[in-house]
Amino acid sequence: MLTRRILPCLNVIDGRVKKRLLGSERLLDVGDPVELAFKYQENGADGLVFITDPKQAGGGQELLEMVEAISQQVFMPMTVVCNVRTVAEVRNLLLAGADKVGISTRSIMAPDFIPRVAQAFGNQSIVAMLDYHVDPRTNRKNVCTPGNTELDAYEWALRVVELGVGELLVNSMDRDGTENGFDTAFYRDLTTTLTIPVVASGGAGSTADFEEVFVNSGVTGAMAASAFHLDQMTISEVKETLLEKGILVR
Repeated sequence: MLTRRILPCLNVIDGRVKKRLLGSERLLDVGDPVELAFKYQENGADGLVFITDPKQAGGGQELLEMVEAISQQVFMPMTVVCNVRTVAEVRNLLLAGADKVGISTRSIMAPDFIPRVAQAFGNQSIVAMLDYHVDPRTNRKNVCTPGNTELDAYEWALRVVELGVGELLVNSMDRDGTENGFDTAFYRDLTTTLTIPVVASGGAGSTADFEEVFVNSGVTGAMAASAFHLDQMTISEVKETLLEKGILVR
């Protein structure tokens, strides 16, 4: 039986973990990235997803120093999603301590970037970050880059896998921060077709949300930010609930 992963997400802006409040442009300062990473490791996290401001360059020295500082404090796998533009920037992040590097906008602007990175470091080092939004006019799921596109999210997921990514982080922009549960039906569609790991993101608000997405889709992991940051639930509580329901966790 598949063992599932519980992953906290750190959205880092100007060196601090921040979270946009639902329905507002205001950002809540959650804390220091290194301190939070250590806290989540102590609480049983299976890995860490570190997402930077898309306006921040992927090869910046400040980012590399932060990744290195986190890697010196924690030993769980770390995925860094940022605005990488060159193979050299990916190399620097891996050398600084990232286990995987997430690619989002760059994969759309220059799809040949994925196979070049895969050839240099292996598919297991590359994650595609796929943010999507449901177009209310057509009910179609479109990729966001961070603006909306006409790219179908399901078809684009298939495409990046063909190009060589080793994992998908799939985030519902409509559910992000709502705590109304994951878009399980979409994850079920993806995992029925794809053979690489898929991580669900967007909408986690309770331990029941994790149970539901694991029971009803084939995602290998599920991610949350606000619910963990604001201590609405802990990672250990999620794992205890899942184990009680017969769902294997690490």
